[in-house]
Amino acid sequence: MGTPLDPEAAPAGKKVVATVSDGGKETVTEVSKSRKGYTDVQGAPRFPIKLPVALKSGVDGKIAETQNISANGVLFRMDADVPVGSAVDFTISLPADVVGAAADVQVDCRGRVVRSFQEDGGRRGVGVVIDEYRFERK
Repeated sequence: MGTPLDPEAAPAGKKVVATVSDGGKETVTEVSKSRKGYTDVQGAPRFPIKLPVALKSGVDGKIAETQNISANGVLFRMDADVPVGSAVDFTISLPADVVGAAADVQVDCRGRVVRSFQEDGGRRGVGVVIDEYRFERK
């Protein structure tokens, strides 16, 4: 039996829902307001983590780097333009020493592009909502 947030602990066909405290909501609002050009639609704080990403579908074979990651999505920095609404499958590699594992952990994700913009230096910023993910140990 898992914890209340463990999907395996929920009865079959039931959705697991987490509640965010009011204190956490204030932090999200403050973070959102402090970012230029962002609308107040982000539901989770973002963490500035730069990791390599292998994009599979949507932009096959392209390499990207994360700019930031939240519980809901990720912002990539890459050379290709990906239209808003595009479905993307991608893998993020989490270094073993960072996650406390014997080997790197791969996170296979499926999501959709919700934002695409030109950055300084000619690269693109691509915001993706994560719809599904699973962890793979190598």
